[in-house]
This record gives sequence, C-alpha cells and structure tokens, in this order.
Amino acid sequence: MPHPRLTLRQKLGFGIFDLGGNMFFTLMGFWTLKYLTDMVGIAAAWAGIAVMVGKAWDAVTDPVMGYISDRTRTRWGRRRPYLLFGALPMLLTMWLFFTVPPAVSPVLLFLWAMLTLMLLNTAATVINIPYSSLTPELTDDYHERSSLNGYRFGCAVFGTIIGAAAVQPLTELFSSPRLGWSVTGLILGAVMALTTLLTFFGTKEKAHTAADIPTEGFFSTYKGVFSNRPYVRLLFTYALHIMGITFLQSILAYYTEYIYRRPDITPLAMMILLLTAMVFIPVSVLVSKKIGKKRTYQICFAIIASACMIIYLFGQNSGIGFFLALMAYAGIGVGFSYVAPYAMVPDAIDYGAVKAGGERKEGAYYGIWTFISKLGTALSVFVSGAILSLGGYAANTEQTGAAISAIRLLIGPIPALILLGAMVVIQFYTLDEGAFKRLMGQGKN
Repeated sequence: MPHPRLTLRQKLGFGIFDLGGNMFFTLMGFWTLKYLTDMVGIAAAWAGIAVMVGKAWDAVTDPVMGYISDRTRTRWGRRRPYLLFGALPMLLTMWLFFTVPPAVSPVLLFLWAMLTLMLLNTAATVINIPYSSLTPELTDDYHERSSLNGYRFGCAVFGTIIGAAAVQPLTELFSSPRLGWSVTGLILGAVMALTTLLTFFGTKEKAHTAADIPTEGFFSTYKGVFSNRPYVRLLFTYALHIMGITFLQSILAYYTEYIYRRPDITPLAMMILLLTAMVFIPVSVLVSKKIGKKRTYQICFAIIASACMIIYLFGQNSGIGFFLALMAYAGIGVGFSYVAPYAMVPDAIDYGAVKAGGERKEGAYYGIWTFISKLGTALSVFVSGAILSLGGYAANTEQTGAAISAIRLLIGPIPALILLGAMVVIQFYTLDEGAFKRLMGQGKN
C-alpha cells in the first residue's frame, strides 16, 4: 500500500543534504575552470581536459556505487551508512583540491588537477548516489514526490547561492589568493559534511528483507535499466539539460569580466539568477500539478534558451542593468528546472520495477542518472576550454576579438541549441499522471 504522507521534519531532513550537494555542484560548475586557468595557472585547453578526465572517472564510479548501495543491508538501511561514513572524506578532498600546490611544472600541475578532481568526485559519488536513491524509498505518491523534491530544491537553491555567490567574497577576505581559496575549500567542505550528516540523522529508510536485495549481476542489472524506455528518454533529456546549464555556469564569470569589464558583478548576477529561481521552485510545483511534470520541464528549456539568445544578440551592446534583468528572466527557467526531472525519475523507476516483477534497483537507476549527467558536464567543460583556447583566450589580460566571440558563443547559441534539443526529446516521454496510476494499479494486482 502507498506510504503515508511525509511530515515536514522528514521532508526537511531529506532536503537539507542538497544545500551542500547543490553548493558543491554549483561551485564546481561556476568556478572550476576559472580557478584552474586563472589561479592555478593551467592553460585553458589542458584545464578542460583535466576536468573532463575527473568527471569521466566520476561518471564511471556512479553505476558501481549504485550497484553496491542496492546490495547493502545494515541496521541503518541501504543508503544512509554511506552518508555517515562519506562526510569526512568529502570535506578533506574539497580542501585538498582548492589548496593550490607550490609552483611546479605545467605537466605536474595538470596531473595534480586531474588526480585531485578524481579523488574529490569519488568522495562526492559515495554520498550522492545513495542520497538520490532515497527518493523513491520515502514515498510512492505521484504528487508527494513533487512536494518532497520541492523541499529538496528549496534547500538546493540556498546551496547554489553559496556555491555561486559566496566564493569570490570568501577568497578575497585573505591577503593571499592561494590562502583564500584553501580556506574557502575547507569551509565549503565543512558545510557539505554537515548537511550530509543532518540527512543521515533526519531520515529513516523503510525496512528491507533479504528478498529486497537484487540478485542480478552487474551487467544484467544495467541491461534492465536501459530497457526502461521512459527512463531512457528522461535520462537523455537530463543529459542535454545539464550540458546546456554547464556551458552557462562555466562561462558566466568570463562574460562579466571580459565583456563588461566588471568581474565584481559576477556574485550579484548569480544572486539575482538564483534568488529568482528560489521564488519559482514552489511555483513550478503548483504548475506541475496543473499541467503535468513534462510540460513544466519544457517551460524551463524554453525560457533559458531564449535568455541565452537574447544575451548573445543584445548583451554585448547593452548596459549592465539589461544583463542583470536577463539573469532574473533566466532564473525563472532555472526555477522550473529543479523539481520536474527529479520528480519524474522515481515514476520511471517504478515503471521498471513493475515491468521487472517488483525488483527494486533504485541505486542502479540513480547511478546511471549521474553517470550520464556527469559525462555531459565533462563534455561541456572540455568543449568550453577547447573553444576558449581556439579563440586565443589568455588569463588575466586583454582578450582578442576571437576570444570575445568564443565567450559569446559559449553563453549564447551553443547552450540554447542544446536546451531546445532537450525540449524536443522530452516530448516523447509518455509516463504522465494517468499512465502512472494505471501502472501502479497493475503493480498491485
């Protein structure tokens, strides 16, 4: 029978993790490439390669972690033990990556960046995959999942604000930029560890028996995942979604610094974008109940893609006020992008479970979900670095016309086309509320 309605404490206990989780995601998306090029001193193309390798490794570990957590059985449940024991490694690896090594050769700097990113991303995988896999275990109600993820991404926006807007002011508190980045890494790592522990203590998994533990081998498990058509369509859409957003995140600091010559407005632009998004997250939940999750998701793509093209066409010759107004407009789309996909994934997982005779493999599904999204992130950052390099970008100096054109392309047509592609792909997703209720009725027969 369906789970009872979740309490406010349960929803907040679940959601608080993503204050730290989205802080980490945003921090890495907005600042990693610029940190490696302008602070560490790695050439843009090589920095892009380091990020891509780190993300590719991260993506490979996600399905493994999902497979492991599905088969874990402890007194704390299948997912929560990884939150308890993964919090400290997350803190330490965050601090390590943002602690710039002493001056060494460019080759050693590249290797350092690549290896520390692999360590950091592994620590993130250990806690993120089990956390995401908690969602379908907490409720099987179609609309309650939207509500639960509304709380999650309400917390996530606060984390996004910290990750996007607090980094620059924090690093500038110290006379030495290197010390500033190191302390910032330590502080934000501590936030990530704390929110992870709060979710461990604030949630409780349903009881599992030995019969609940999947018995399939690794490859058979993932063959079953990819035979789930609604899930695969949603997965591909989300990969395109993340690629488009990553282009925007990774280039925004370059745009404000080299188009407007106002790097000081970067935190303000991010704050406007994210505060607007926070306001529209609960709006998106209400809209979803009226027009469905798929249509709500498509709204986000239309808004963000149009914002990208307006910035590309008019941003360079307009004032800062115009740009900040567009950040608010794009924030509406970002607000609509949070809840819908994460409310749709549990539905698609239930579809797979019913078709497979009831066997639950949440970890496997979320492992592939983050695997594909991280590959998309890695590819976006690599392409961003390559395009900047081809444009002749050089850190901390006057940019050529070709470099300016590269920055404009990366914030305009490239993400816009990718997001419009996502809007088309999700049109073929058919698991709406009526289909879901019929499915669950079938599963109870």
